[in-house]
Amino acid sequence: MDQSFRQDFPSGCRLRDSRDFERAYGSALRACDAHLLIFARPNGMQQTRFGLSVSRKHGGAVRRNRKKRLLREAVRACRGCLPSGLDLVLVPRQRPDSTLQDFCASLPALVRRMVRRIPARDEVPGSG
Repeated sequence: MDQSFRQDFPSGCRLRDSRDFERAYGSALRACDAHLLIFARPNGMQQTRFGLSVSRKHGGAVRRNRKKRLLREAVRACRGCLPSGLDLVLVPRQRPDSTLQDFCASLPALVRRMVRRIPARDEVPGSG
């Protein structure tokens, strides 16, 4: 992982524990398009945390690392327009033609679609 990613995203902003990935995968919140599949879960924090999952089905290490670099750059570019309080696992589709622009267009659109499906929390505890 390059140094700039660590500076932009300290360890508190990254999903690092396999249990966090499993919770996101087990959540009912997921959305996909032709370039990206996203699993989401509310995390109860003030920040959104990100995890990347690029399997060997995408090819050798060089191809997988390129996809991860593109996804990290898309997160950097779109981070300001994403809501806080989510754990997001980003999984690229198996397409050789996905570009940074594709990921930058997909990420906010898919997250917006998922946020609409998050159950509303009661504002006042005990009411209802």
